[in-house]
Amino acid sequence: MYESMKMRVKHVVETGKISEEYNTSDEVCQVFSQWSIDGFTRQNHPTVIQVLLDQNKDKDITGNCLPNLVYVSRQKSKTSPHHFKAGALNVLVRVSAAMTNAPVILTLDCDMYSNDPTTPLRALCYILDPEMQSNLGYVQFPQEYHGLNKSDIYACEHKRLFKVHPVGYDGLCGPNYVGTGCFFRRRALCGGPSTLILPEIDGLCPDSVVNKPLTAPSVLELAHHVAGCNYENQTKWGSKIGFRYGSLVEDYYTGYRMKCEGWRSIFCYPETAAFLGDVPFNLLDVLSQNKRWAIGLLEVAFSRYSTITFGVKSMGLFMGLGYSYYAFWAILTIPITTYCLLPQLALLNELSIFPKVSDPWFLLYMFLFLGAYGQDLLEFVVDGGTIQRWWSDQRMWIMRGLSCHAFGLTEFVVKSIGIPAEGFNVTSKIINDEESKRYEQGVFEFGVPSPLFVTLTMAAIINLLSLIIGLVHFIVDGGSNKEGLVMQLVLTGLIVMNCLPVYQAIALRSDKGKMPTKTTVTATLLASAVYVVASLFLK
Repeated sequence: MYESMKMRVKHVVETGKISEEYNTSDEVCQVFSQWSIDGFTRQNHPTVIQVLLDQNKDKDITGNCLPNLVYVSRQKSKTSPHHFKAGALNVLVRVSAAMTNAPVILTLDCDMYSNDPTTPLRALCYILDPEMQSNLGYVQFPQEYHGLNKSDIYACEHKRLFKVHPVGYDGLCGPNYVGTGCFFRRRALCGGPSTLILPEIDGLCPDSVVNKPLTAPSVLELAHHVAGCNYENQTKWGSKIGFRYGSLVEDYYTGYRMKCEGWRSIFCYPETAAFLGDVPFNLLDVLSQNKRWAIGLLEVAFSRYSTITFGVKSMGLFMGLGYSYYAFWAILTIPITTYCLLPQLALLNELSIFPKVSDPWFLLYMFLFLGAYGQDLLEFVVDGGTIQRWWSDQRMWIMRGLSCHAFGLTEFVVKSIGIPAEGFNVTSKIINDEESKRYEQGVFEFGVPSPLFVTLTMAAIINLLSLIIGLVHFIVDGGSNKEGLVMQLVLTGLIVMNCLPVYQAIALRSDKGKMPTKTTVTATLLASAVYVVASLFLK
């Protein structure tokens, strides 16, 4: 139904008229007349609301009532802010309030589908529990995916974010909202448990009762009105009511603000995945998504509602620090970049920055190094992960720190001082079938030039040169400094192993997914410049 509707709507918009083949009835003609308005574009169009299924009259082949199905396209105007996903969700909250005002709202990303029909019953067991009903805001299910390749090369599973950490948060005020697979109480979107903030129209109040059909003129008129792009002006939508504006990660920010208001949440983690979604098939999409997350999280971290100040005061120390861990996520680029460049540049100059193997302090370094990796591996495997996917996760941790986190932090700082900055999102031009095939084979997809690849490639080149030259120094003329270079050789070798897909894409591959030549040349020049400057500084 959707694919057919999309094709017909696209044709009507492009031609500006309704073809005879679509003019099957007055009702159909009336529907398509909304899309045939002159100047109708994706960025500039009126509100479109169409009832596709009405439970009062539409039945399945067994005679049972079908659920209501309503298509909503909010009004768009180039002169009005849309607030991205949060703005779309708030329009849906208002339109659904005008048409049914159901007390429970499920949010799902468009690439996700229900995998277990009993999921709503699981959520209702918590929502209707009288012991927690007074302050339970939402029930969050883990975000899970189908189609992951065997080793999950891009670490899209995000096991800690979606499964491990929420279990810990569940012992405090509950997990954060992750943007999908979440059942909200409508009341929780209107102020705190003890501070109800009423919307500006009585029909949008959470306790309002809709006793008219979906297609009643008054119902549709109100629905169109609240979906207007100027409706939110001078209202509390986005600040005190609904999904919150002010961050690119509206899910994290909304869940955080709800916790600060006094709501708690529940993490429901059934054996059968409640919902399943798609994963990106190329590295650029993964890094671009993570860069957007990094910027949005920093917007929360350095806002008036900072997690480290406002959050700790409102939710308590542990929940405040838990939210701060993600809010300051992008700042990890500083230690990761240091970890991937400083020991290597010192190795090129035969400088030792770690204790010698025979020094007792060396044992402390080894304990911290092995302890950190050992704990991380244990945590990953205990939750059902494999060693192969854990290695992919470690590799992507380094790649994100060298690329999207660095760019996200830089872009946030530049914007904060008033300098406009363009995002580095590049649309992939690789054929989808080829991307899918390479992904199934576990081969990294580069293909399209992007600044996000430059720093990653630069670090890979520096580490490879450092390892080769360092081994030569160690074997040929290491002298008495051999023991002092052991730890640096180990670290450099570890980074080189993590960068194997980059070397493969630079030198060995000939397909469309290889590293772009322009990126490689730029990274080589930057690596040379970094080495020269570091050599002068270290000397």
